[in-house]
Amino acid sequence: MLCSILPIYSQPIDLFQSLEVARQNYPSIRAKTAQLEANVSEYQAQKNAYIPRLTLHHQYTYSTGNSLEGGFYPTVGTLSPSGGIHPDNDYTATYGSFTTALVEWDIFSFGKIVNQSKAAQANMQSSQANLENEIFQHQVRVADAYLLLLMAENLTRVQEVNEARARSFSQAVNAAVNSQLRAEVDGLMAQSEFEKARVLLLQSRQLERTRRLQLMELLGMEMNADTLRIDSMNFHRNLPDLAIFDHNILENPLLRLQAKRIEAASFQANAFRSSALPTLSLVAAGWARGSGVSNADGSIRTDFSSGTEYQVKNYLLGISARWTITDGFTAFNRYKKFQSIATQHSEAYNQQQLALQRQLNEAQSQYQVMQEQAEAVQLQLNAAQRAYAQAQARYQSGLTDLPTLLQSMVAINQAEADKAITYSNAWRALLAIALAQGDLPTFLSQVN
Repeated sequence: MLCSILPIYSQPIDLFQSLEVARQNYPSIRAKTAQLEANVSEYQAQKNAYIPRLTLHHQYTYSTGNSLEGGFYPTVGTLSPSGGIHPDNDYTATYGSFTTALVEWDIFSFGKIVNQSKAAQANMQSSQANLENEIFQHQVRVADAYLLLLMAENLTRVQEVNEARARSFSQAVNAAVNSQLRAEVDGLMAQSEFEKARVLLLQSRQLERTRRLQLMELLGMEMNADTLRIDSMNFHRNLPDLAIFDHNILENPLLRLQAKRIEAASFQANAFRSSALPTLSLVAAGWARGSGVSNADGSIRTDFSSGTEYQVKNYLLGISARWTITDGFTAFNRYKKFQSIATQHSEAYNQQQLALQRQLNEAQSQYQVMQEQAEAVQLQLNAAQRAYAQAQARYQSGLTDLPTLLQSMVAINQAEADKAITYSNAWRALLAIALAQGDLPTFLSQVN
C-alpha cells in the first residue's frame, strides 16, 4: 500500500530532500531492496552446505511381521518389509519403534559446493547492482521532474505578471475610451489581449499542477497537489558548469549491473558444470529398534510397552562416495545454457555502452546550445523590455497605434517565458550528462 513518509514541512523541500524521500519511499526501490534481501538469504543458505547434515528420526508402528526372503528395492511411497520368515502368515499385530540419528558431512565435492556458493554470491552482487541502478535511475527521474516543476512554476509567475500587465493596460485603455480619448476599437483590442493573458495563465497553472502530481508520484506520496511545495534553489538564476564532468561512461550503474549479470551467469555455468562430479562424505549413524516380537524366542507380545522398549542398538561409521554419472548430460546442457546467457548479457553490455556514449554526446551538444541560447535570451529580454517601455510611452503620447504596443507586450511575455524555459533546459541538459555518466553527485555539487 502506498503511503507518504514525507512530513509536513513548514518550508518548501529542496532537491536533496526530494531525492532522499524517493529513495526511501518509492515502490520499485523497495521491491529491488526486497529482491536483494532474498538473494542475501539465498547466499547464506548456500554457505550452509559446508555444515554437516544431522537427521533425527523416531517412529512408533503397529503392524504384522510376516516377510519373505529376497531382494527389496525401496521406492517413494512403498513400505519396507519387516519381520522374520514363517511358514504361515500370522496377522497378529504388535507395536514397534525405531529411532535413528544420522550425520553426513560432504568433505570433498570437486568444487561443487564452492561453485554453488560463488554463484549465489554473484547473484547477490547482481541484485545489489540492480538496486543501485534503480536508485540512480529513479533519482534522475525525480531530479528531472523537480526541474520541470520549477520551470512550470516560473512560467506561471511569468503569466501572472503578463496577466496583471494586460489587466492594468486594459483598464487604462477602457478608461480612456470612456473619456472619449481613445477609439472604442482600442478598448476591444486591449480586452482581447487581457483575455488571452488569462487563458495563458490558466494553461500555465494546469501545467504546474500536472508537473506537481508527477513529482509526487515519483516521491511515492499521496496525490494531493496542495501538500507539496519545493524550493527554487536558484535554478532559474544560475547556469551550471560543464567542465567538472570527466565524460566517462564506464562507471555508469547500468553498465555495472550488466557486468554483474555477466559474472553471475558465468558462475552459474561453472556451478552446473561441476554439479555432475562425485561427492565424498563422512557418515556416522546410530539407531535403536524395538518390537513386540522377541528377538530371543520369537514370541509375540501385543502390549504397547513391549513394542516400544528397545531390543537392539547399532552404530555406523564410514566414508561414502556418491556419483550419479548420467547427471552429466543434464549438467552439460545447463552449463551451455548459462554460457549463452553470459554471452547475451555481454552483448547487452556492448549495446548499453554504445547507447550511453550516444546519449552523452547528445547531452553535451544540448548543453552547449542551451548555454548559447541563455546568452541570447537575456539579450532578447532586455531588448523586449526596452521596446515595451518605449511603445507604452509612445502610445500614451499618441505617437504610435495600439497594435504596436500589443506586439511589444507579446514580445516581452515571450522573452520572459523563453528565459525560464532556457535556464531549466540548461540544467536538464547537465542532468542528462550525469545520467549518461552515472554521476549524480557531480550534478548535485553544481546545485550546491
